[in-house]
Amino acid sequence: MKITRLLLTLLILCIGSVLFAQTDSAFVREHYTKIERMVPMRDGVKLFTSIYIPKAKGKYPFMINRTPYTVRPYGENDYKTSLGPSSLFLKERFIFVYQDVRGKWMSEGEFVDVRPHLANKKGKTQIDESSDTYDTIDWLIKNIDGNNGKAGIYGISYPGFYSTASLPGAHPGLKAVSPQAPVTDWFMGDDFHHNGAFFLTDAFNFYSSFGVPRPKPITPDKGPQPFKFPIEDNYRFYLSIGALKNVKEKYFGDSIKFWNDLMANGTYNDFWKARNIRTHLKNIKPAVLVVGGFFDAEDTFGALATYQAIEQQDAKANNRLVMGPWFHGGWARGTGERFNDIDFGQPTSTWYQNNVEFPFFMHYLKAAPAADIPEATIFLTGSNEWKKFASWPPKDVENKTLYFHANGKLSFEAPAAQDSFDEYVSDPNKPVPYQDGVQPRRTREYMIDDQRFAARRPDVQVYQSDVLTEDITLTGPLMAKLKVSTTGTDADYVVKLIDVYPEDAAAPQPNSNNVLMGGYQMLVRGEVMRGKFRNSFEKAEAFVPGQITDVNYTLPDVGHTFKKGHRIMIQVQNSWFPLVDRNPQKFVDIYNAQDSDFQKATHRIYHDAKNPSSLVVTVLK
Repeated sequence: MKITRLLLTLLILCIGSVLFAQTDSAFVREHYTKIERMVPMRDGVKLFTSIYIPKAKGKYPFMINRTPYTVRPYGENDYKTSLGPSSLFLKERFIFVYQDVRGKWMSEGEFVDVRPHLANKKGKTQIDESSDTYDTIDWLIKNIDGNNGKAGIYGISYPGFYSTASLPGAHPGLKAVSPQAPVTDWFMGDDFHHNGAFFLTDAFNFYSSFGVPRPKPITPDKGPQPFKFPIEDNYRFYLSIGALKNVKEKYFGDSIKFWNDLMANGTYNDFWKARNIRTHLKNIKPAVLVVGGFFDAEDTFGALATYQAIEQQDAKANNRLVMGPWFHGGWARGTGERFNDIDFGQPTSTWYQNNVEFPFFMHYLKAAPAADIPEATIFLTGSNEWKKFASWPPKDVENKTLYFHANGKLSFEAPAAQDSFDEYVSDPNKPVPYQDGVQPRRTREYMIDDQRFAARRPDVQVYQSDVLTEDITLTGPLMAKLKVSTTGTDADYVVKLIDVYPEDAAAPQPNSNNVLMGGYQMLVRGEVMRGKFRNSFEKAEAFVPGQITDVNYTLPDVGHTFKKGHRIMIQVQNSWFPLVDRNPQKFVDIYNAQDSDFQKATHRIYHDAKNPSSLVVTVLK
């Protein structure tokens, strides 16, 4: 009976989705005229641009999305099934503009990944994504009838980067910009590196298809095909590759240029610094709405870092932040009522679209009344409520420290013991998986998933508080302050903050996956630090075997309430595979390491009066 009902529900949902898409597609065709143009840039390169113009007479603003992922469908008689960030925009009517960025799909020119911004461009030959955006808006205003001279830009992930890039030296007609989960810094915290540690699955999956060179303009049907994995279990597949250098030898050769760039730039050097758009976010004129998800597996860092960069470098900027309980792009996909096993009790995505995103663009592009959008709109998981803050992180907080203790204890009291530590062996040939079970690809659910599988491993150290007697809400960044030693000369450190549910916690309803919520260990935040970068990302430094060493690093912000009756847990481990590549635990250039370089190491985590390990948190008063 349960299976029959589930299948019936899925069938209804599928039929509903198809009918909704057909309805939207019919609406688009009925109310918009589609044209395609090659828009000239200042250096003569032309970018393929699809433009959907309302048939009803009037003056409309532009809503622009610049993307490396294609503006499909191509052809003036083939229409998208929906337009804009949400269906609210479709019915309101804007001039919707979709553009293949330089060097991608049907646009001319050469594609450059996260093209460096040029602060002082000279002449018409020096271009960047800011100038391409400027030239696009300028052409649109001058050549498309029925516009009101105003433009907005939005985009998720890589298109989020192009949204951010529109801000420096913005066109006067650009009035509102929303970078959403924007690619921001590929060495520090987005997609392919976190604190210098290489995110193997994301880089391999992305560049095995996206990175295939395009010799000439091409449509998706003739473009690169997805990589065919010889082993479907991603843990076994990536372990079978061995050392990182084997990727090129076994699979990529010299065909994937940016993969080779990744392998050749293993420190935070000029290559990566040039691709850090944050340093150019000054003198911002358009209104900015930065959007991100606390459980975004790709770009949680990007949203937070972009907002903070504008705040720190341009105090006068009209800059606001939204962070919700979302996976990558979850605010634009589905209602946002739940993610994986966790129910948020309300349609968070729908609420955001209705109360923040749509009013934001309506006000700045169509002169609608200003909406009540505060500096920071934050959804606190655990208590499951939207909160409005005058700043982010909030100022009304107290810095407190969660200290590790012997016997797996965790508390706000500093340890008094002498010579106290946990000792264990980490084997890079048997790395700790990032998620339980077998997956063919990296999942998005790992960001919020149950961590009981990891707590059972001897190479994962677990520290847990007593049962909480009152709610504790954490808002803002976390700081790991570890006192460690290793018998090796390098090591990764992964710190995970976890909400442990009571043993009598009720299972979700319906519970088709048979989830046991009693004792559930919900991941709130996890982050890795490549140990050799503990003192500098520009210059790696070996560990001295056996010497007690500080490893301090910041984890991305959280917004979470640990409810009364729950426990706070911290897990520490030295691998997170295949999410993060394996550290050989030997001080070498990991990108050129040999299979023979990988070695076991004995680690110690200290928790005594002289050498306390801890996690510094910000508690909302």
